[in-house]
Amino acid sequence: MMAPRYFIDIKHFALGRSRRITGPTQAVVEEKARQQLARWDAQWDHVRYAKDEDREREKQDQQDKKELAAARTEEAREALREAEKILTSAVKVEKRIDWESMKDRARRSKIKPTPPTPLPIPREPQPTDEQFGCGMFHGTDVSLVTVLLSPRYRSEQKMGKEMFLSAKRAWELEADTITRKNRENQEAFERASAKWEREQAEFLPTQMTQYEEIVAHQKAYESGAPHAIQDYCELVLSHSEYPDWHIPASEIEYNPNTKTVIVDYKLPSVDALPTLNEVRYVQSRDEFEEVEIANSAATELYDSVIYQIALRCVYELFEADTIGALDAVAFNGWVQSVDKATGQDIRPCIVSLHVRKEELLKVNLAKVDPKTCFKNLKGVGSAKLHSLTPIAPILQMDRTDKRFVDARPVEGALDDSTNLAAMGWEDFEHLIRELFEKEFTANGGEVKVTQTSRDGGVDAVAFDPDPIRGGKIVIQAKRYTNTVGVSAVRDLFGTVMNEGATKGILVTTSDYGPDAYAFAKGKPLTLLSGANLLHLLEKHGKRARIDLQEAKKLTQE
Repeated sequence: MMAPRYFIDIKHFALGRSRRITGPTQAVVEEKARQQLARWDAQWDHVRYAKDEDREREKQDQQDKKELAAARTEEAREALREAEKILTSAVKVEKRIDWESMKDRARRSKIKPTPPTPLPIPREPQPTDEQFGCGMFHGTDVSLVTVLLSPRYRSEQKMGKEMFLSAKRAWELEADTITRKNRENQEAFERASAKWEREQAEFLPTQMTQYEEIVAHQKAYESGAPHAIQDYCELVLSHSEYPDWHIPASEIEYNPNTKTVIVDYKLPSVDALPTLNEVRYVQSRDEFEEVEIANSAATELYDSVIYQIALRCVYELFEADTIGALDAVAFNGWVQSVDKATGQDIRPCIVSLHVRKEELLKVNLAKVDPKTCFKNLKGVGSAKLHSLTPIAPILQMDRTDKRFVDARPVEGALDDSTNLAAMGWEDFEHLIRELFEKEFTANGGEVKVTQTSRDGGVDAVAFDPDPIRGGKIVIQAKRYTNTVGVSAVRDLFGTVMNEGATKGILVTTSDYGPDAYAFAKGKPLTLLSGANLLHLLEKHGKRARIDLQEAKKLTQE
């Protein structure tokens, strides 16, 4: 007769699991059922905990995205507020050029390397050191006790010797490591010192040249030289800080007879201004949604910005006029854009303003409505500036660049004996003009040389008609016997921006320091060294040489 079998059906509703438990007795079945339910409970706790973690992570992720959307919204609205206060923010800032801050008096920002402190080498272990036990009977007479205990003595001596030898090997390894490290530190110091000395040798002549140029600019401006006043005004406008979406660029002409400055200013295009108003996180789609300001608000903002820039530029020039050189400023605002009807590039003048100094300085620009103020000062502009409707400037600039002078041939006088580094400054600049004229005229370009000033300004200007890579190209010639530092490259980049040029080329008879190449990287700048210059000459069938040491001696004589 078979023993009776007992069973019980159990189910875990949360997991959706069920099972029949069987056994020989009721007690066994109940115990097995209890254990199975306990295991299911444990599984459910694990699943529930994992789900809770997932929910927490999802909740935190959503919260992070909401906070990111809020942060981006605040950034967008701050950008809009920044555009609305372009004029008022300028009223609080000093406009005069601080000549002293421009003079690079520092000999070097980098500190001269200091010799390394040698790492100490630990004391060399000795056999007689107490920790090795070898010195227990060292220096004493061996007594009868020692003889009787000789096995212990020999054992301790052997153990102590092994400990000593191990310590000695470890010390030798450590001493070698420290010695090698000290040697490496010393070699690194010597390399750093040599590099510092080289940089000092490169930097100091450049620093002195820069200092002298700034002093000359300051003296020329303070003496009322027309070209210096014009350069000063360009400097004032280029130093004016705007939001990232607008980089100041202008051409300036100064008339000393009427004490009037004419400014042709590149205004931002309609598409350049910020229009983002809000960023929302849409949880149901797990994505961000950007909300722009209304079209009417965008066009109103653009018109306001243009009026603000016009008033700000005029104000900055008058405020920075420390020698009373300006009686009036004529501002013409131009926009580089694309005609949406034809797809052609256009450059209309959309605002023009002519105002006298005493007239503008009576106005409290911190409280005016920009458009109303502009119109009250008899400024001219279309009803809707964002339409880019062209208007006639009140006072136009003479487009003939007075810096240009008649070119004279220099290249024909070159031969293998000609040391370019010892040429006269004016001859060298005309040579550079001839070389680049050969480079650009093949494509219908034109190169003009400017008056020699040795002031770091424009030495030649190339006009390349190529529709893709062409445009206005500023060329500077540096007949140097020392390495050209980064300051000269910075000056070139500033000139490119001020001239509204597409590219800048710097040519020297020497070479450039590492900082100069690093600064030029990624910018529309080309640096041609003495070796590049000789190669360019050979390309056009001319030969010459560059001997910097010979040129230095001739200069000293």
